[in-house]
Amino acid sequence: MSKLNKSLMALALAGLSLVSLNAQAHKPYILASTTEVEPARDGSAWVTFDAAVAENLFTIDFTLKLDGLLITAPDGSKLEPQNVNNGKLRSTFDLNLTKPGTYKVALVNAAVMGSYKDKEGNMKRFRATEETLKKEVPADATDVKVSRQETRVETFVSTGKTDMNVFKPTGAGLEMVPVTNPTELHAGDKVTWRFLVDGKPAANQGVSLFQGGVKFRGTLGEIRQTTNDKGELTLTLPAAGQYMVSTSWPEVKRVEGQPPQMPPRRLSYSAVVEILPE
Repeated sequence: MSKLNKSLMALALAGLSLVSLNAQAHKPYILASTTEVEPARDGSAWVTFDAAVAENLFTIDFTLKLDGLLITAPDGSKLEPQNVNNGKLRSTFDLNLTKPGTYKVALVNAAVMGSYKDKEGNMKRFRATEETLKKEVPADATDVKVSRQETRVETFVSTGKTDMNVFKPTGAGLEMVPVTNPTELHAGDKVTWRFLVDGKPAANQGVSLFQGGVKFRGTLGEIRQTTNDKGELTLTLPAAGQYMVSTSWPEVKRVEGQPPQMPPRRLSYSAVVEILPE
């Protein structure tokens, strides 16, 4: 296994959502069994989810822990997942959709990482949260370097009807605020998605769309667009299938022959959407 893959696996097993280092890096995802849920005869509506990390969407390479899972109902209330299972290769859970409308399932994580030299001059590395940072770094530490990584992994489902209530931005981190409901997607349609960084338009932001089934297709098939000054992009949807929307901020500048220079704050966003036939 390469050093890159080992480091990615270590992060995943620690329960962190992973930043896409390049188009073919391992990616975390939450995949719904369907994004449009038809109620049963008794009125109940259930959907099940897989959570995993994969290089070739949507195969399974290793599990994605569900720490930081937030499920928002159409009325803004928070729901708890049911029948949660953290397996060796994937995590799974069920959700009971008790009200008509659109639901958002989000896995949100923030980590603080860095290094310092202790009073003997030894280099030490640490991983913390904002709350535990002071405990991790001694007061007499020198050459302190700190980076912050914030990730958001989402998917969306609707039952009975669709609405836009769950897409109100939080104003924190990198978010997608769709103008077009992401559970109403059909091949050939034009859709508009807006991206925000800390509540402000993410202008000139590169956004990728990847279709699942890379293992069987043999090509990545990435669709790449850049947002305008309003943080928006409009695209014509490709063929039906399950897709991932992925973006990160800021763009990492690369110099040939050198490792990428990571900024002090790194944000990433991804969401799984389902495109239905025309």
